[in-house]
Amino acid sequence: MTLQQFLLILRARYKVALLTLLLTVATTVVVSLLLPKQYTAGAAVVVDVKSPDAVSGLMLQGMMAPGYMATQIDIINSDRTAKAVVTLLRMDQSLAIQQQWQDATQGKGQLIDWLANLLQKNLDVKPSRESNVISINYTGTDPDFAADVANAFAQAYINVNLDLRLAPARQYAAFFDEQTRAARTKLEKAQQALSAYQQKNGITSADDRFDFESAKLNETSSQLTGIQGQTTDSQSKRQNAKADTVAEVMQSPLVNGLKADIARLEAKLTESNINLGKNHPQTLRSEAELATLKAQLEAETRKITSSIETTYQVSKQREQQLQGALGAQKARVLVLNKQRDELNVLRRDIESAQRTFEAMSQRASQSSIESQTNQTNIAVLNPASAPSVHSKPRVLLNILISIFLGTLLGVGVALMLELANRRVRSAQDLVEALDLPVLGAISSAAGMLQHATQNTLAKTATTGAHA
Repeated sequence: MTLQQFLLILRARYKVALLTLLLTVATTVVVSLLLPKQYTAGAAVVVDVKSPDAVSGLMLQGMMAPGYMATQIDIINSDRTAKAVVTLLRMDQSLAIQQQWQDATQGKGQLIDWLANLLQKNLDVKPSRESNVISINYTGTDPDFAADVANAFAQAYINVNLDLRLAPARQYAAFFDEQTRAARTKLEKAQQALSAYQQKNGITSADDRFDFESAKLNETSSQLTGIQGQTTDSQSKRQNAKADTVAEVMQSPLVNGLKADIARLEAKLTESNINLGKNHPQTLRSEAELATLKAQLEAETRKITSSIETTYQVSKQREQQLQGALGAQKARVLVLNKQRDELNVLRRDIESAQRTFEAMSQRASQSSIESQTNQTNIAVLNPASAPSVHSKPRVLLNILISIFLGTLLGVGVALMLELANRRVRSAQDLVEALDLPVLGAISSAAGMLQHATQNTLAKTATTGAHA
């Protein structure tokens, strides 16, 4: 269908199209005037996503997520918020509303669910562009009721948001309280284990006692080393075949004095033998004195060697005693070392339990504070007020829309009538219908008469002008 054909159809059936348009507009006007007036009340809430948490002081990363505002919109539109609105307005306690519910559902389901569904149908939630403000609009037949519902949705949204925030905090608080009690019990058991171990082994200060016993072990080891040196020296002296070469003998003043007296008497005896003879009484007396001195020297030498033997035996016994004491002291130090290691293990258990208890206690305190807070990052920016002008129906807008739709409907009806009863309205229609070429076209009589009249008037005007 060409544009010319379309226009010819409209010209031929313009009355039908115009009638359809007028009926559409009239129907729209009547319906708009008969519909009950509805009023839209709106409340605005602002969501603060940049302030840190009031308890922890940290910036919550979830608030900066792109889907955070969309989540808030879903919360406002949720059944939980709608049920909270029903509770706030006490709609479920109204006898008239209960009767309406009985008539509509015959008592099936829950009244609060039915009311929440009705409220959600007239609710419109829109976020502002490039801001954190959310508009909550409710439409109803009563302006005061619409304002009350809009404000109730704003308050219910704040309450639900706070409950959603506090519910995990309460769970965390209960969990960390239980963990704190368990950590305290573990810490007390670790302290009791340490105290019982110290009482059982008589330990007051493990480190000081270990240091004392270690020093005592070192001192005993030093004494043993000294005694072993003395024993070795005494053994070497007692094994010496020549007693007069022993240092104690050579260094003894008495022995040296006796040796000097013997040397002097020997010299005197030699002289007496030469001058007086061997049988002279003086010579014999000198020999007797010499024999006495030698006997004294030998006795003194035996005493010194005997003292060396005694010193060796004493050193040997002392060495054995020190070796026994050293072994006992080593065993005591090993026991103390084991006890100190066990004490260190018990102390580490206490330190670990103490750290766990402190961490759990701190987290429990923070969770308890978070579970008791009544602060939220949402505030009512503009509360809803009862509107003075109805928002629906919009008569002018409906008329404009009806004109547009009526025009389309009228054109559609005209085309449908034309297609149902196809007529020839142009040469192109003949070509399409007969599939034959058109040799000529004769205008309608009305057209020819109009054309002749125009030519006559033109000639008359020309003659008058020449005259």
